[in-house]
Amino acid sequence: MKIGVGISPCAVCSTPARALLPPSRPTKLNFIARKGRHCPDLSSFNYRTLYICRFMPVFSIIFLVIVGLQVFFLVALLTAFYRKPKHLEAQATGISIVVCAHDEEQNLRELVPLLVQQDYPEFEVIVVEDRSNDEIFDYLRERVPDYPRLKIVRVESTPAHIHGKKFALTLGIRAARYDWVLLTDADCRPASTQWVREMSRGMANDTQFVLGYSPYQAEPGLLNAFIRFEALITALQYLGFAQLGKPYMGVGRNLAYRKSFFIDKKGFKHLDITGGDDDLYVNEHARKDTTAVIIGSQSLMWSRAKKTWRDWFTQKLRHLSVGRFYQRQDRFLLGSVTISWILTWLLAVPALLLSGPWLWWLIDALLLRWVLLIWLTHDASRKLGA
Repeated sequence: MKIGVGISPCAVCSTPARALLPPSRPTKLNFIARKGRHCPDLSSFNYRTLYICRFMPVFSIIFLVIVGLQVFFLVALLTAFYRKPKHLEAQATGISIVVCAHDEEQNLRELVPLLVQQDYPEFEVIVVEDRSNDEIFDYLRERVPDYPRLKIVRVESTPAHIHGKKFALTLGIRAARYDWVLLTDADCRPASTQWVREMSRGMANDTQFVLGYSPYQAEPGLLNAFIRFEALITALQYLGFAQLGKPYMGVGRNLAYRKSFFIDKKGFKHLDITGGDDDLYVNEHARKDTTAVIIGSQSLMWSRAKKTWRDWFTQKLRHLSVGRFYQRQDRFLLGSVTISWILTWLLAVPALLLSGPWLWWLIDALLLRWVLLIWLTHDASRKLGA
């Protein structure tokens, strides 16, 4: 009588694999064969396939965490824009509008009349002519008799250790007659004659900073659409977090702060750095209880987007280079948001392809993210007035 172990034909292994099996007792392959299940062909076994199979759930979980982080940020920003805003009345305070300009003759010919025509009782317009090569100084000097509110500050040279705009802006602020200084750029246009009045609503006695919104004008082309969307997302972040009590930046195209505070803090730090005269200054000094946010269609200051990808990329690199000087907790916050955005885009397709049993979890998470993003951009931009 012969005694042996019966092995189904489908469970035949290659010689190296068979050598690892104890010959005296049934193996798992016998069990699988007896149950009538499909048996793998170990002769063509691929260890890369085994690695991918083991990695799939880990990769899916990591991607779910990334998307979950995005969902958390989107819900937080939605909460910020759906909170009932504090009722702010226009303040009866004098305001100095400061504009720095370098070779901006055409822009100032359009902007200055719009600024001096603002519907507000007590304000002045200070134009800092920063080493321009055009005829803007002569034009402004000729307009002073027609515009009593207009004041000109001329910069003929800049100290070597100070960036040009920071020096010009410092002179403009020091020349201000009033304590509240409202900043904008030469290539901007106020949305209405109520711009100054609207921004003044945030200038309460206990406030040091007022953050406004400055969208880009719509023009034909993919670049313009991309720049406007990117600027909207940036605005939703810094205005949203400011309303949640975490102001971390502002935009100099529509920003106000006190002259007395500026002088008390000894002006700008990092004087040799290109940029940072707006966002870096806000990041250093703005706090929850001293910062107001003003949004609405009449408080907007429209700006013009760059015309080429190269110009936009150069501008973006300049803005990003300043970010390394932000406070540590703000760098962590913005880094988390930015990295989660990038990884969501880069890993979405590989995650879906390698998801296996996690497929519907990933699809649900991505759909939730898209719904929240569309909801936020639609409703928040309506509240912003853009």
